[in-house]
Amino acid sequence: MTRRTYAPLEAYRHKILPLRQQNDIRNGWLQQRLETVLPEVMARAGLDMWLVIAREYNEDPVIMSLLPQPAMSARRRTILVFARRADGGIDRLTISRYGIPGFYESGWNPEREGQYECLARTIREYDPQSIGINTSQVTAFADGLSHTEAENLIGALGAEYAERLVSAEAVAVGWLERRIAPEMSVYPSIVEIGHAIIARAFSGYVITPNITTTHDVIWWMRQTMHDIGLSAWFHPTCELQAPGEPFNALQDKDSMRTVIQPGDLLHCDMGFYYLGLATDQQQHAYVLRRGETDAPEGLKAVLKQGNALQDIVNANLTVGRTGNEVLKASLAQGREAGIAPHIYCHPLGYHGHAAGPTIGLWDQQDGVPGAGDYPVYDDTAYSNELNVTAPVAEWDDQIVRIALEEDILLTGGRVYWLDGRQEAFHII
Repeated sequence: MTRRTYAPLEAYRHKILPLRQQNDIRNGWLQQRLETVLPEVMARAGLDMWLVIAREYNEDPVIMSLLPQPAMSARRRTILVFARRADGGIDRLTISRYGIPGFYESGWNPEREGQYECLARTIREYDPQSIGINTSQVTAFADGLSHTEAENLIGALGAEYAERLVSAEAVAVGWLERRIAPEMSVYPSIVEIGHAIIARAFSGYVITPNITTTHDVIWWMRQTMHDIGLSAWFHPTCELQAPGEPFNALQDKDSMRTVIQPGDLLHCDMGFYYLGLATDQQQHAYVLRRGETDAPEGLKAVLKQGNALQDIVNANLTVGRTGNEVLKASLAQGREAGIAPHIYCHPLGYHGHAAGPTIGLWDQQDGVPGAGDYPVYDDTAYSNELNVTAPVAEWDDQIVRIALEEDILLTGGRVYWLDGRQEAFHII
């Protein structure tokens, strides 16, 4: 099976844009999203108004996706008001000390009235029948309104309008998960950078058997992301399996061997942010023994099972199904195919473990109440994350775990790999 080759990492370093240009691109995306995505998700949820309220350093999870760059926090108290008009358009206001010109109309004069006094007056003027606030029992992405700010809001509104407050969960999740055409066109090249980093990490450039440790590989990936201008959203991992050393999720990591040796099966997990979008990838490498030219056929057979399960998940990821329905169908079809499946896919976007339908958790294979009941929508991205286990004859029938994670896009009702997937081991 052909192994993909990538350009030297130096080439990708030159593709990372200067911060100012990154800001301009992201702000252009934000303007388009506010004008197209927001009206759609508010209409779909039936909300007349959406309030996003946060204080500096206690930011609501969704607010940073609504603020133009180079914002790094909410300033003092930032209040955003989205009011749906009769024509379907959205009035966008900020009731905050600092204006956000070009994106939000400033609606507060601090010299004339208090901030919540202004918000209450604005709401009375619009007279919305439903007012969405970010409170949710299901997802953190729609649960960013703090207790204090909720008390302030209810106190300012009074009983009549406070009774109209409802959860904005559907709007917050819909806003975060939806990808627009420019984001979708750029996403593959971002994911390609991740693949290139893994390919270099799992090579003789980084690994010298019997000298290099898994910790060395981890820190090389982390440092490389930093050096070329990417922000890791979690600390990478690297671990090994070998004859007599099976995978054990509950094993004390400090007791595991870390020096990489010939015959080892390596696994890594890494992800980063670029242009506000996250990647999340897991791949494997095999370290050749003397006289070997490829990985054992038994290991390659397990990888092929993993690829088959990926295809099953992609086929079941259809618009309108819930995450739990995708999980149930995929597990059943995997078992019918003779695979020992374990599926825990998740949405991908402005966060690594992003807003949208949860498709299994590693410790919840019977479905995930709430988060797994959310439906799949078009123009959304995911990490196809799973593992398979099977005995390998060359390892005396020891059970080997192949854990794969590759990033996908659902658009036009079809699933696409954002930058392909691993179908052959990296060979060291």
